[in-house]
Amino acid sequence: MGIGMRLGVGGLGALAMAGCAVTEGVFRDRSELVAEPSACSAKRFDIYFDDGSARLTMAAREAIGMTATQLQGCDISRVTVVGLADATGASEANMTLSQRRARAVAEALGAAGWPNPAFDVTAGGDEGSVAESGVREPLRRRTEVLVEAAPAR
Repeated sequence: MGIGMRLGVGGLGALAMAGCAVTEGVFRDRSELVAEPSACSAKRFDIYFDDGSARLTMAAREAIGMTATQLQGCDISRVTVVGLADATGASEANMTLSQRRARAVAEALGAAGWPNPAFDVTAGGDEGSVAESGVREPLRRRTEVLVEAAPAR
């Protein structure tokens, strides 16, 4: 490669670097661009249960406690608690189990200081718990909790 070719490449590099010059006032402080997410926002979490049980596990109690702590000082406007069950057993029994699971979670959240009038407690039973392949869905052994919260006024 000749000297002229090297200068041509070097000249292109210098020209490209000229386009990267820092212009005063173009860059802003990071805090203007990135905001800390509010703890007082909508949340969704699941509470899992042992097979055939509506008793809260230690992990469930910890999840409820952590979420309650995160939302301290927030206005909680609504809490939807939906109990679910897998397809093991009779549908009626699964609906009853789902209702017990939902009540257990709602009671634990109320004991953690959440506003009881804001609760909407429902149960889904085993509906939709069997996949098309016929496989049972163990992850249905849970209660879904959806929280609507906003910063306190």
